[in-house]
Amino acid sequence: MNITGFWNLIDAARMDAAPSASEPGKAIASALVNRLAATSKQSVLEFEELFEQLRDALCRWDVWAAAYLIGGGCSDDSFMDFRAGLIAQGRDWYERIAASPDALADHPDVIAAAAHGSDEALFNELVNYAASHAYERISGNEDDCTFHNDYDTFRSTRPDHAPTDMGEDFNFDDATEMHARLPRLAHLFLSRVEL
Repeated sequence: MNITGFWNLIDAARMDAAPSASEPGKAIASALVNRLAATSKQSVLEFEELFEQLRDALCRWDVWAAAYLIGGGCSDDSFMDFRAGLIAQGRDWYERIAASPDALADHPDVIAAAAHGSDEALFNELVNYAASHAYERISGNEDDCTFHNDYDTFRSTRPDHAPTDMGEDFNFDDATEMHARLPRLAHLFLSRVEL
């Protein structure tokens, strides 16, 4: 699977997910598992490799700051879920956010979250596990170790990837800093608090 195939699969899963689903994050994850399970073990392993590369590329302080604003705080685990949720938004949103996390101020789910005081927009833990669940379904083996062992073997044959430069660290609790670095998101999420 190449990067185009990866994004096509994400788009297809997004189309499959019921737009009126009460739990859209769960719907996209389930649709992604179904799509992946219809491929092959090799394709699932290749998908997981690309997924990890894309998720790792967003491991930056500015993206984490965006997650912190949207989520009203953000732990290490939650940040992983946030990056998975960003991938699930598709290539266009992913590339916009990679270029400038402040672009999330235009995302309809983020706008709605700011208006309603919700702290769950775009966080999607289940997408992190889509490949392993699909692999289990293909192999007929519900032992999670099978996927991880096979993935480790697969990765041992692949080139290593350079670690992501996280950029400059800064204080997420400093409102002035957040307004300077993510002005539009800070306006959405901090202006109400500062009143």
